[in-house]
Formats: sequence, structure tokens, C-alpha cells
Amino acid sequence: MIAGWVGDECASSPSIRVARPVDDCLDGKLDSVLITGFPAGLLQCNCYVLAPHPGADAIVVDPGQRAMGQLRRILDKNRLTPAAVLLTHGHIDHIWSAQKVSDTFGCPTYIHPEDRFMLTDPIKDFGPKIGQLLLAAIFCEPKQVVELDRDGDKIDLAGIGVTVDHTPGHTRGSVTFRISAAMDAKDVVFTGDTLFRRSVGRTDLFGGSGRDLLRSIVGKLLVLDDTTVVLPGHGDATTIGDERRFNPFIEGLSP
Repeated sequence: MIAGWVGDECASSPSIRVARPVDDCLDGKLDSVLITGFPAGLLQCNCYVLAPHPGADAIVVDPGQRAMGQLRRILDKNRLTPAAVLLTHGHIDHIWSAQKVSDTFGCPTYIHPEDRFMLTDPIKDFGPKIGQLLLAAIFCEPKQVVELDRDGDKIDLAGIGVTVDHTPGHTRGSVTFRISAAMDAKDVVFTGDTLFRRSVGRTDLFGGSGRDLLRSIVGKLLVLDDTTVVLPGHGDATTIGDERRFNPFIEGLSP
């Protein structure tokens, strides 16, 4: 079962089942994967937190600019400890706080090897204006980095099985993360900047390829069940079925 926490930004999505915090449950237990998220920083990158239940280890996906304050509030409220930082790709709005989160909590950061260089050099892709705004920022690798170099690999983190699919196009090292749900709940895929609600990722930055992006969407995302919940790197949640029907950028495409 996939659930959002009451009161968080994702809980309003009709596609994500909402569960009350453990203190409000009659039996004091939740047999759910909890998911909450918030837009972080100037570029409003969605940072997500996943955990099997309150008081457990957690996964942090794409901690962007100024993510630490809101992230700490979520962790403290639900008594969570980060066990891993997952990065959908290496652009600055997605990796900004990765080193801080990873080193503060002593957990590894996972990134595809094609994008690893961006952990220390994430600004050049966004041009001189962004570079000037962020000139004071100094980036370095987390102490622990794990490369996601096996397409389709399934890793067990914080008690949650995560399937990693290589989806180049937005960057060479873009990946998506899939969580398979149990029983009647919906599967979830974190698509980063590959697929959005009614849009797709840009391909005009270093390492981008429109052909590769569409190939990734067709081969890795449109093969998923229509009910699969899409949690993108920016903007609102959606489903694979809705994007198959209403996204003008992938109209007519099929696996």
C-alpha cells in the first residue's frame, strides 16, 4: 500500500492513498510505504521521503536547494532516519543538498555513473545567469557514493524494494525509481525530469537527447500499468494512463 502523510503536499493527490500518522491509528501500526514530498528551492524541485512506517529508516529522493529545513521537520515529526539519498539525475536543482543530507546522516548517495561528475560540477548546464546567482555555492561529493550502473537492478533500501531504470535523454545518467505496491494499492515511479504531468524533460542541455528521451519514455515508462502513479521532479503527480492519453509530447507513442 502506498500512502501519503496527512498534511503534506502530496497527500492531496487523488492518486496516492492517504494514511494517518501512526499516533492516530487505533492499532498503532501502518503496513504501508509512506511517501511525502515538497518543492525545494528556486527551481521548485520535488524532494520526496519514503519510509515503511514512522520510526523507521527512510529514503530521500532528490534533495534540492534549501531542502534541509523542511526535510528535518518531516524526519523529526515521523521519527525517521535517512538510510539513502537517491538522485534521478545530476542537475543542480536535484542534487543541491545531497552532500549535506548524506554526510549529516552518514548514508550513501546513489547516482548513475554518467551523471556523477555533476556532484562537483552541476552549474555549467544551466548557463551564465544561474551560475551568477549560485556563484557562492561550492559543491563536493558526499563521503559515500554508490553508482547505479546496472539497468533494471532492484535494490533494497530502508526495507523498501526499489527498481532502478536507466532513462537517458534529459541527461545521459537520468534514472527512474519504481516501487511495486502490494495488494490493491498502486505502483509508484519517481520520474525525475524525464516525464511530467502533460510534459517531458528538456533536452537542450549538456548530454540531452530528444531521441533518447522518447525512447526511454516508450521503453521504460509506457510499458508500466496505467494506474502507476508518476511522481515527477517538478509539478503535480499524475499517472501513466493519464499521460498516455493526454500528454501532447508523447501522443501516438506506444511500446
